Amino acid sequence: MRDTIINLETVNPIEFFGVNNGKLDILKKKFPLLKILSRGTQLKLSGAPEQVDGAKEKIELLIQYLERNGHMSENYFEQVLGGDDAETVDNFVERNPNDVLVFGPNGKTVRARTANQKRLVTAAEKNDIVFAIGPAGTGKTYTAVAMAVRALKNKVVKKIILTRPAVEAGESLGFLPGDLKEKIDPYLRPLYDALDDMIPADKLGYYMSTRTIEIAPLAYMRGRTLDNCFIILDEAQNATDLQLKMFLTRIGGNAKAIITGDLTQVDLPRNQRSGLAKASKILRNIDGIGYIELDEEDVVRHRLVKAILKAYDKEGQREMEEEEAERAERRQRFAPRRSDEGSQGQQSQ
Repeated sequence: MRDTIINLETVNPIEFFGVNNGKLDILKKKFPLLKILSRGTQLKLSGAPEQVDGAKEKIELLIQYLERNGHMSENYFEQVLGGDDAETVDNFVERNPNDVLVFGPNGKTVRARTANQKRLVTAAEKNDIVFAIGPAGTGKTYTAVAMAVRALKNKVVKKIILTRPAVEAGESLGFLPGDLKEKIDPYLRPLYDALDDMIPADKLGYYMSTRTIEIAPLAYMRGRTLDNCFIILDEAQNATDLQLKMFLTRIGGNAKAIITGDLTQVDLPRNQRSGLAKASKILRNIDGIGYIELDEEDVVRHRLVKAILKAYDKEGQREMEEEEAERAERRQRFAPRRSDEGSQGQQSQ
C-alpha cells in the first residue's frame, strides 16, 4: 500500500471535483481499487503502487488542462481518464502552445497576434526592461499583462505589480466619492479588464487579497524595492521625467519591467513634460533594455480604429507642414527689414 497526496492549488477545486463532486465520482469509478479522498485543495490516493502511479499520471493531465483552459466538461474528464493520454490531450489542447501566452477562463487563449506584438514578447524574454511605444489599440498593455500572468503561473516571479499615473484624460473628474481605493480604481480599470480575461474571478480575487497581484498608482512606487516580480508601467507618456526615473530605479533582483505608452496621447498639464520620449531615447542602447515600436498595423480593436489613427496622423502631418510654412514665411518677411535697418545705421555713422 502507498499513499500519495496531489495538490490542486493551481486550479479551481470546483472545476476539478465538479458540481456535487460529479467529476470526483467519475474518478473513483475509474479507479475502484484505490481509496480517493479530497481535503480542500488536496487529493489523497491510497492503494497499490501501480494503481496510484496510473491514477496520478491521469490526474496530472487533468490539472495541466485545467491550468491552461480553466474549465473542463465531465465528458472530457471521463475521456482523459479512459483514453490514451497524449492522443486525448492533443485533441483538446492548442496545437501550437508556444504561441499562447496564457489560457484564460472558459478556454480563452491569449496570444501575440501581430508581428510587433511577437517582437515585444521576444524582447521581454531577452531583456529585463522593455519600452513598448505605440498608438491606442495595438495591444501593448494586454500583451504585457499576459506575459506577467504567464510568468506568475510558471513561478518565474512571485508577484505582479501593475501601475499607471493617475492622470485625467483631458477632463476634470472633480470630487470622487469613496475611500482611497474607490477614488483611484477608475484610473486603473483597463488593467483590471485585462486581468479579468486571463484569470478566473475567484483566483483573481485571491491574488488581489494576498497582494500577489498589486495594482496601484505610480506615486505609490516611491521608496520601494521591487524584487521577484513582473512590473508593468502603463500609460507612461503621462509620467514626468522625475517619475519615470523614480520608477526605473525601483526595480530589484529577479524582476522584469515593461513600460508602455503612446507619445501622441499625453494628458499632462501644459507646464509639465512627458518623460517617456527622453527615457526611451537615452536608455535605448543599454544592454538589457529593449525598445519596441508598434504602429497602426498592430491595431487589434475595431477595424475603424486603424482608419481613425491614419486620419489623425495625416491631419497632424498636414498641420505640421502648415506651421513650418508659416514660420518660413515670417522669417522671409522680416529678413529684408532687418537688413534695411542695418544699412540705415551704417549711413548715419
